[in-house]
Amino acid sequence: MNRKGNLSMTTQLQHLTLPEDIQQKLLSYKEQPISPEFQSLIGTSGYEAEDEAILFDAIIALAMGKNVLLKGPTGSGKTKLAETLSSYFHKPMHSVNCSVDLDAEALVGYKTIENQSGQATIEFVSGPVTKAMKEGHFLYIDEINMAKPETLPILNGVLDYRKMMTNPFTGEVIRAKSGFGVIAAINEGYVGTVPLNEALKNRFVIIDVPYIKGELLKQVLMSQSALKDEKLIDRFITLSSDLIVQANNGQVSEEAASIRALIDTCDLAAYIPPRRAIERGIVEKLDDDREKAAVRNIAETLFE
Repeated sequence: MNRKGNLSMTTQLQHLTLPEDIQQKLLSYKEQPISPEFQSLIGTSGYEAEDEAILFDAIIALAMGKNVLLKGPTGSGKTKLAETLSSYFHKPMHSVNCSVDLDAEALVGYKTIENQSGQATIEFVSGPVTKAMKEGHFLYIDEINMAKPETLPILNGVLDYRKMMTNPFTGEVIRAKSGFGVIAAINEGYVGTVPLNEALKNRFVIIDVPYIKGELLKQVLMSQSALKDEKLIDRFITLSSDLIVQANNGQVSEEAASIRALIDTCDLAAYIPPRRAIERGIVEKLDDDREKAAVRNIAETLFE
C-alpha cells in the first residue's frame, strides 16, 4: 500500500477515535498483500449513520474476532455497512445470499469433473465459506434468516471459538486463517424469513441498523444520487420520513421506506417527473394495492 493510502486510512480511523491497539490492527491489515483475484472483493466505504457507535462497535467487534449480525429493515444500509467494514479492514468479502434454496454446496463448494491431459479427474471448487476461511477474509451472509434452519448448522463450528469446519464433501478439516471474520444480516419480520435459533444467534454480536433520516439522509442523497436539486431532495426526505412512520405503524411494508429504493427514485427524478419516479422506484415494487395507494397519496401531497 502507498503512503497516500496509509495517510487517508489514518485520517478515517482518527475520525472514529478508535483505541490505539484497534487502529494499529486495522493498519496492519492494510499492509498485508492481497491476491489480484480477490482485490475486487474489497468493499468501498460510504456507509453513513447518525449514530457513529454503529460503525465504531462493528469495527471493535470484528477486530476482537467476534461475529457481527446486522439487524434492521430492508434497505436501511446493512450491506453498505458490511462493504464499509470490508474497506476499513482492507479485507476481501465473500458473499452468500441466502434463500430457501440455499444448500451446503452454495456455502462450502462442490465437486466437478475436470479434463487434464485427456484424463478425467474430480476436483473440488471452493465456495464462499471455504475461501474466506482459508484466506483469512470476511464472509458476508446476507438475509441469513431466509435460509432453511436445517442448512445453517454446518456453520456452527465456523461461528464459535473453534472457527473450523469439516468439509462434508471431501472430509478436509478447515481451520480459519487469522483475520477471518463473519458479518451476517437479517430483516426481521420479512416475508419468507424464519427466526434464528438461539444457538446460532448466540454466536453473534448484534448491531441494530435503523433507517437514516433528516440532514444525514440529505447528505447521502446529494452524494449518492443523480438528483442535485436541493428543494426537490428536501421533498423526498419528507416523503421518506412519512413512509418510515407508515412502515413503523404497519400501514406499508418496509420495502416502501427503503433508502435503497429512495436513491433509485431520486436518480430517476433527475430526468423524469418526481411522481413518475416514485411510481417506478417505490410503488411498483409493492404487492399490496392498499400500500400502493398509501404511497401515491403521500406523493400527491408533496409533488405536483
